[in-house]
Amino acid sequence: MTYEGEKKYVSKDFQENIDYLSERLGVKKSFDVIRLDLEYAGRKMALFMVDGFVKDDILHYLMKYLSRLEPEQLEENTLDKLLKTYIPYVEIEKINDLNSIVHTVLAGPTALVVDGIDEVILIDARTYPVRGPEEPDMERVVRGSRDGYVETIVFNTALTRRRIRDRSLRMEYMQVGRRSKTDVVICYLEDIADLDHVEDLKKSLKAIDTDGLPMGEKTIEEFIAGRHLNPYPMVRYTERPDTAAAHLYEGHVIIFVDGSPSAIITPTTFWHHLQHVEEYRNKPVVGAYLRIVRFIGVWASLFLLPLWYLFAINPELLPPGMDFIGVNVKGQIPLLIQFLLVEIGIDVLRMAAIHTPSSLATALGLVAALMIGQVAVEVGLLTYEVVLYLSIAAIGTFATPSYELGLANRMFRIILLLFTAWLGVIGFVAGITCWLIMLARMKSFNVPYLYPLIPFNYRGMRDVLLRAPMPLKNRRPPFLHPKDPDR
Repeated sequence: MTYEGEKKYVSKDFQENIDYLSERLGVKKSFDVIRLDLEYAGRKMALFMVDGFVKDDILHYLMKYLSRLEPEQLEENTLDKLLKTYIPYVEIEKINDLNSIVHTVLAGPTALVVDGIDEVILIDARTYPVRGPEEPDMERVVRGSRDGYVETIVFNTALTRRRIRDRSLRMEYMQVGRRSKTDVVICYLEDIADLDHVEDLKKSLKAIDTDGLPMGEKTIEEFIAGRHLNPYPMVRYTERPDTAAAHLYEGHVIIFVDGSPSAIITPTTFWHHLQHVEEYRNKPVVGAYLRIVRFIGVWASLFLLPLWYLFAINPELLPPGMDFIGVNVKGQIPLLIQFLLVEIGIDVLRMAAIHTPSSLATALGLVAALMIGQVAVEVGLLTYEVVLYLSIAAIGTFATPSYELGLANRMFRIILLLFTAWLGVIGFVAGITCWLIMLARMKSFNVPYLYPLIPFNYRGMRDVLLRAPMPLKNRRPPFLHPKDPDR
């Protein structure tokens, strides 16, 4: 018996080869795995392919071309003549390992087995069912490009290369998963990126030992980033080719996974998750204003709710003239329980919106408005202040550019709220302190997560807080250790 990781070399015996491939590919067990028995130029041949992955017109053309061959044309140097003369196609190669051929055929290319040749010809005439490169829902802009990554890795690498016509752009290919053999590409600019980081990523990807990648790029992240109990994202996802290109020029390394419309950007800091392409599609002053507004929304989503709860249960902490911030009318349910109920209700509503057809979205919105709004207040379930401040916190969460960071911040908000309810002022301060210490101790691929705040770098912090004009951004971020620090 030949095991999955062992090599099984192509034999001179034509029948032995096609029997082995037929058995391993399950030709008679799967309706979409096709074996065509052919005879051209007096030689037996066989084509192995997966229906739905093959461009029929190209294979039809190649078969017509081969059918015109005479026996004497393939008498000597048969393999070289087929590769260089008689199979006029761009993506073609030879391989002598039958197990590798099985994996390749299942990925889409077609295998041509020829009697008398101890190697198999692979013809990459494949196509995948794919949607058009539409603008991603999560990263929309008012003005800018409308194309986005799709589920086919070749399309995604082409969209990236279209924006980076640099001779040092590298797209290194590998397969991950013992059974799935998922295509993965590491993308970087060789003249800019830190090659030590590139090598570390390659080692991490090669070390992945699992059957497959059913969740695509998310499974990859969990293997290479670790920190499974930490909700904060170690990598950034993007579905925009222009965003990926901008990070490549800075010195980041990007990972593409076949079947996933999102690219993984490494390494990233906390502040990368707070930036959005919209800031760079406007004038620098407008972009800086948008960034400041976004920061205000994010900080409000984190701290406003626990802070208001602290003032509500300790009104003596309020300065004179600010007593209106507290609760005007006390409800029948404790404030903490009200907050937790609405937090859970918002998450349920978000999940319901994901699973609700677009035709019913309006009805869902009306139900939510009635459930969380006026009716809940009138029956005494909630107070007006709880609805107000939770609405502000929810808006700040949705204003967070990174979906993963928004979810992590929401979890921290609940934890900080519980700390504040338990220990009052001490709990509020201790919760924020623990949060800062946790973030300060985190590293994304050996890069401090809070850089340039901790460790402090004035130039980097200025670029984080303000959207600088592009002519002034003449240096690449030093934490990436770029080979070429000047833009």
